[in-house]
Amino acid sequence: MKVFDEIESEVMSYARAFPRVFNKAQGEYLYDEEGNQYLDFLAGAGTLNYGHNNPVFKQALLEYIQRDGITHGLDLHTKAKREFLETFYEKILQPRDMSYVMQFTGPTGTNAVEAALKIARKYKGRENVISFTNGFHGCSLGALSATGNSHHRGASGVSMSGVARMPYDGYLGDDIDTTAFLDKVLSDSSSGIDHPAAVLVETVQGEGGINAASIEWLRNLQDVCKKHDVLLIVDDIQAGCGRTGSYFSFEEAGIQPDIVTLSKSLSGYGLPFAVVLMKPELDQWKPGEHNGTFRGNNLAFVTATAAINHYWSDDRFAKEVQRKGDYIEQRLQKIVDLYGDGNMTTRGRGMFRGLNCVSGELADKITTEAFRNGLVIETSGADDHVVKTLCPLTISDENLTRALDIVEAAVAKVLKGSEVPEEYDFFADDNVAVPGKNTLAGAA
Repeated sequence: MKVFDEIESEVMSYARAFPRVFNKAQGEYLYDEEGNQYLDFLAGAGTLNYGHNNPVFKQALLEYIQRDGITHGLDLHTKAKREFLETFYEKILQPRDMSYVMQFTGPTGTNAVEAALKIARKYKGRENVISFTNGFHGCSLGALSATGNSHHRGASGVSMSGVARMPYDGYLGDDIDTTAFLDKVLSDSSSGIDHPAAVLVETVQGEGGINAASIEWLRNLQDVCKKHDVLLIVDDIQAGCGRTGSYFSFEEAGIQPDIVTLSKSLSGYGLPFAVVLMKPELDQWKPGEHNGTFRGNNLAFVTATAAINHYWSDDRFAKEVQRKGDYIEQRLQKIVDLYGDGNMTTRGRGMFRGLNCVSGELADKITTEAFRNGLVIETSGADDHVVKTLCPLTISDENLTRALDIVEAAVAKVLKGSEVPEEYDFFADDNVAVPGKNTLAGAA
């Protein structure tokens, strides 16, 4: 560990939670230098939906490299790019009756978000963008402006503008449709919210705590956008590529966003790759207006094509993800019922699930105990209070069961003799300010 301590920047994060030197991975397994085996419920923060070193993709990649296929080509036309575009159109877009053009951005999700925001503003001729509480869209300045997390925003060192924040589904309580609030402020010329170019949203907020928007809320959001001539951008970087049980996370809602961003598991192999999908009329770029040396990764084209051909030529894989997702939800609900003191809850969709432990301290102890027993699993949420299940979608039933057994055992051990704190309800009667009374929580 000495070289990491002496030379690597303090900005590293995952290495602090999992202090091992890893040197091998296959499927849902990680191995450290001592030969210890771990089940992976982190999966590259959602980048390895098809597991580590997927043999189907690896073979295609090795053959491509062996025949001296193009590795780096800027945005030149290549055979690998053509085959990816053809495959994505024929097996992803066409069966879903979707009409998008594809922009190859720099290879990170945040760069795709940057491009999406720029083209939306360019097309509409407006600066403001609406994003949502607890949203996470990346750490470069444009995307960071749309990100809610104060830990990341505070590191920027500059003020951030051009984005107005609105309450996500459930933020104001279960009985309030926050799209109605958005409709109201966009209808009121004195609301102080400038007419936006676009609304940027995650259907499941991965870093924000596995908050899953309801299907009705997503449909209402699209209706509000159409009513006010505002573009709808879905950030599908972590929730997409099958994580929720369909290729795009918004398919169940039956909506068709104006713009979609994809990255993470798009390449299938963990190779850097990001794109923006936009309706054809929005493609108003001038040549080179948004470019980058590594836009369009040819090695990723090869593995992404293999991923689509192998897993998305029919609906069998999607059904498997839905089945496994149901099992994860059942197991997490069992943990809640047995150990949650009526305060723990589950959240999420498909194989994008979380265990809300209310306390970040408890969640950290649970994931630390799980790691001691061979499971790599992280937390998310504003207070890191949600234990986040993000395993490869290809995980075997046996290993899925074994990993959730580890989670359950960790919860049981950590909570032995302890209680899960009651989740603070900001809108409870005794926490709401009443005229003539100072009852707001935290008031002196």
